[in-house]
Amino acid sequence: MWHWLSICVISGLVSVLAGNEGTGPEPARKELFNGRNLDGWRYYLDDHLVGMEDVWSVRDGLLVCKGEPMGYLYTAAGYRNFRLRVEWRWAPGAAPGNSGVLLRINGPPRPLPRCYEAQLKHGDAGDMYGFHAMPLKGDAARMRHVEDHPLGGKLAGIGHIANHEKPAGQWNVYDIHVEGPRITLRINGELVNEGWDTEVLAGPVGLQSEGGEIHFRKVTVTPLPD
Repeated sequence: MWHWLSICVISGLVSVLAGNEGTGPEPARKELFNGRNLDGWRYYLDDHLVGMEDVWSVRDGLLVCKGEPMGYLYTAAGYRNFRLRVEWRWAPGAAPGNSGVLLRINGPPRPLPRCYEAQLKHGDAGDMYGFHAMPLKGDAARMRHVEDHPLGGKLAGIGHIANHEKPAGQWNVYDIHVEGPRITLRINGELVNEGWDTEVLAGPVGLQSEGGEIHFRKVTVTPLPD
C-alpha cells in the first residue's frame, strides 16, 4: 500500500511540474495614476514660478494637463525595462496640440530632458525621438537627425509607420514596450514604430506639457526583468 501511495504522490508532483514548465508568474502591473491625486509624481516646468497644480490636475478621475508652460510630470521611481500603457485624448471641443510620453529620463532637469520620447503631437503620434545624444536607430527611410536642436540638442528621430490616432477628442491607447536596446510603439493595437540600439538605463517615465490641453485616464507600467 505504501509503495502504491508513493507512486501516486510522485506521479502527481511530476504532472504539476510539467504543467507549470515555462509558465512563471506574470510581471506585476502598477497603476502610475490612481485617478484621485498626483501621489508618486514629481514635476519640472520651464517657468519656476508656476506650480504643479497650475498645469496638472485631477478632474473627474482624469489627469488633465493644461499644456503650458513647457515641462513634464515624471514618476518618482525609475524604470529600465518595462511595458507602459497610456490612454489619452485631446480636450473635446479644443484644438489638439503637442505632448509626449518620456522614457528613461536622465541627466539634469530642463524643459526637454535627456530621454526617449514616444510622440503624442496630434497627427504625428507614433514618432520616436532620442534627445541630447541619446542613441537611436530605426528604418533608414524614416530617420531624421538634428545636430543642434534648440531644445533637444543632438537628436535622432524616427517617423511613424502609419497614422492610427483617432480624431481629436476621442480616446487612444499607447502600448510602449521598452526592453534592452529596443523600443516598440503601438497605437490602438497597431504597430506604429520600432527603434533599436538605444541606451539602456533606468529612468523615470514622464508626461509632457508642450501646448494644448491633453487628458490621461490610465497610465500603467509593468516592469520587466533586467
